[in-house]
Amino acid sequence: MSLNPQQVKNTINELQENFNRSGLTKEQVAADLHISLAKLERLFTLTQSSLNDPWILRNYLIEKVQANGQEPVAFTALVGDWHQYWFLNSRAIDQRKITAGDN
Repeated sequence: MSLNPQQVKNTINELQENFNRSGLTKEQVAADLHISLAKLERLFTLTQSSLNDPWILRNYLIEKVQANGQEPVAFTALVGDWHQYWFLNSRAIDQRKITAGDN
C-alpha cells in the first residue's frame, strides 16, 4: 500500500500526537518494542522499509494512549482491520514482531 504525500504527512502527525498523548519517552517506546532509537525514528517518519512496522507502532501507541487515560487521535490512513489487508503480515503485527535491523 502506498500512501500519497498528504496521507504520509497526516500519518506522521497522527503517530506523533498519539506518542505525545501516551506520556512515554522515545526511549521507553524503543525498549518496549525491542528496537533502536534509530529504527523508532524511521517509524515515526515513515521511512521504514516494512509495511508491517508502522502498524505495530500504531497499535502500540493506541494501547498506551488508552492506558494513559487519553483518547487516541484517529488514524486516517492506517485504518481498518490489518488482518484484511493482503499485503500485511497480520501474524507479525499481532505478535509485535518488528523487522530486524534499523531499516
